[in-house]
Amino acid sequence: MRFERLTTTEDPRYTEAMELYRISFPFHEQREPDSQSQIMSHKDYQFLLIYDESQFAGLILCWETEQFIYVEHFCILPAMRNRKYGQKALELLNQRGKTVILEIDPPVDEVSIRRKSFYERVSFQANSYTHCHPAYHAGYEGHHLVVMSCPEPLSEAGYDAFDRFLKTVVMHVSP
Repeated sequence: MRFERLTTTEDPRYTEAMELYRISFPFHEQREPDSQSQIMSHKDYQFLLIYDESQFAGLILCWETEQFIYVEHFCILPAMRNRKYGQKALELLNQRGKTVILEIDPPVDEVSIRRKSFYERVSFQANSYTHCHPAYHAGYEGHHLVVMSCPEPLSEAGYDAFDRFLKTVVMHVSP
């Protein structure tokens, strides 16, 4: 298992990766195409393709700072799910030795409960902070999510640093 980083939308693999992205996330959780293009070269942003040998398995779109790694989007190809690719990819990310942070929908239905259970099985812990992710699209409101972290829960200062980074860098990146 390995990651391959894309730094431009001109890479031929970008199209296949974005097809997976579009089928994996509802519209309100997807970046606008121009926004995605702008962040590709940002020093903290990593558009990571997940490979098992030569087989494309999924992607992790994340931001790495000195203190933490924020996973903005993470998905595995539907045909590759339930084969531990997600677990292995997160283990590989955790080997960087930083707190890994991600957001999930509140566990209110079967799918969201299963998703939370998956992350708990791979050592993520839910944090109790009230959290609203800013909207990706004009005319939409932000949505409330559960913040999970690994290997430890976030301190209040850690959550505040993440939330500030999310609002000022992730969601307001200038070209």
